[in-house]
Amino acid sequence: MVERDTDIISILEKSLSDKPQEKLEEIGTVIKVGDGICKVYGLTNAIFGEFINFENGGKGIILDLDEDYVSVVLLDSSCIVIEQEVAHRTGTVFCVPVGEALVGRVVNARGMPLDACGEIKAEKLMPVEHAVAGIAQRSPVNRSMETGIVVADSLIPIGRGQRELIIGNRGTGKTTIAIDTILHQKGKNVICIYVSIGNKQSSTAKIIYEFEKHGAFEYCIVVNADAKESALNQFLAPYSGCTIGEYFMKKGKDVLIVYDDLSAHAIAYRELSLLLRRPPGREAYPGDIFYIHSRLLERAGQLSAEQGGGSLTALPIIQTQGDDISAYIPTNLISITDGQIFLDTSLFNSGMRPAVNVGLSVSRVGGSAQTKAIKKVAGTLKLDLAQYNELLAFAQFGSELDRASRRVLDRGRRATELLKQDEHVTYSFVDQVLFLFLLKEGFLDKLTIEYVKPFAAQFVSYVHGTNQALYMHIQTTKELSDDDAAELRKAAEEFGLIFSE
Repeated sequence: MVERDTDIISILEKSLSDKPQEKLEEIGTVIKVGDGICKVYGLTNAIFGEFINFENGGKGIILDLDEDYVSVVLLDSSCIVIEQEVAHRTGTVFCVPVGEALVGRVVNARGMPLDACGEIKAEKLMPVEHAVAGIAQRSPVNRSMETGIVVADSLIPIGRGQRELIIGNRGTGKTTIAIDTILHQKGKNVICIYVSIGNKQSSTAKIIYEFEKHGAFEYCIVVNADAKESALNQFLAPYSGCTIGEYFMKKGKDVLIVYDDLSAHAIAYRELSLLLRRPPGREAYPGDIFYIHSRLLERAGQLSAEQGGGSLTALPIIQTQGDDISAYIPTNLISITDGQIFLDTSLFNSGMRPAVNVGLSVSRVGGSAQTKAIKKVAGTLKLDLAQYNELLAFAQFGSELDRASRRVLDRGRRATELLKQDEHVTYSFVDQVLFLFLLKEGFLDKLTIEYVKPFAAQFVSYVHGTNQALYMHIQTTKELSDDDAAELRKAAEEFGLIFSE
């Protein structure tokens, strides 16, 4: 009898104390629904970003905490949530499945399969928002991430762990550069993730077809949140893709992730913010628009050897209007990233493909991410192109030019022709070294313009066939010694005798 009294007293003490009761599920009530957003009353201990389950099967994420209620954004608009419905806390933030099983698959922003290839057996779930590696856990970016694109690798080098922005007007080849970079990683032990945000289904289907055609799904993952998806899914997609990439990075692997594109991501976040009644700022974007992109791109980097030595290289794409790189979102991303590849509409229309404006493009990592061989042959190329563009504008007035100016114009025309590249055709760094060696040593000067590219391409095949030891030596050492240069010079002279225009 005494024991029973003691039990009753202890229960009363617990119920009257301020401590939350153990194993008591916290539920709330939906008090308002509209535009995919529910206001839920009663979830007093809920946290920002928490995953919420509704009684009728709907799911959502808390994106606003108010004094009296929380605002939950629904993940799936097809699940109808009604007023007075019960909402349950899960106690966990939004997570996505990660693991080796995702390689070769097409998934949505929640990590669910979209490719009809069966269920994905994930190794674990990882939260899409978490603390990233600090400076002490990182090391400098000093390894090259080859794109296979001559103008990029020679003039705007990208390192493993870098964030390089691809920027330009619509239809100037931004996605093509990113796709070619992914295709070039075949056999290089790099996991590639392509995140499609707000694109047409047909556009994403074409990219998936190219991946299948070139065998890229052996090392590639596609995260798709196309234009028909809700604003929340489009907003979450890049974070989900980045989380999947971080899983591989922490295992010591090199990862390349493409965000195509962050203009649509910013628009999706603006839509969510306006629906949540947050105060609009410049161009109606919310005040934290810079933060949502910086917290995404800061997750890219090169981990130190103690952390496994993995890397996450980010290629965000941004669309401009009228070549205006001083707009709000472009300037934000330029300030966050480590450089940009700027694609010019006028160059694209003039037949220069890829239409990279070398003057406005920059890599803040610079030569530290370049092989010594490329650095040696591409040393003065940027200056030559700058002088060529300046003289070209001057020569349009029809004035007489001296011999030195004509020589600069001729060299610039040949350099421009050499940097042209067909879609989905990439070159190894040795091929690029041979191309630029011919230009630097003047072997292309006597050729007519239309034979510059065929001469260079056939010379690479000639060296590979007749002097494979030299080719492999450059590939292994990643350097171009004086002896190698002398051998190449001799080979170029021999090839010049047999090449016929």
